[in-house]
Amino acid sequence: MAITKQYLKTKPICKVTFTVPADEAETVVVVGDFNSWDPETGDLKKMKNGNFKGTFDLPKDNSYEFRYIIDGSYINEESADAYQWNDFAGAENAVLVV
Repeated sequence: MAITKQYLKTKPICKVTFTVPADEAETVVVVGDFNSWDPETGDLKKMKNGNFKGTFDLPKDNSYEFRYIIDGSYINEESADAYQWNDFAGAENAVLVV
């Protein structure tokens, strides 16, 4: 799994690309603070190499809790900037700082 960040010089936006290797998966979505934890707005597209990939424009100077949902199972990003315990889920969420 990987996250790349591209800061725009002309806008207070960071283009964040999420890449998830999941050859066998049918669906991968990213949910978090930035999309109100709505799976309908976090679809990642399956690439020919088996990775799922998606780019989101996020306001910079913020941090966002997030997780991936791979075929219905919640998974954390291994290379997240930090992790935050979530009592509601009873698990840690990955944290993205932009």
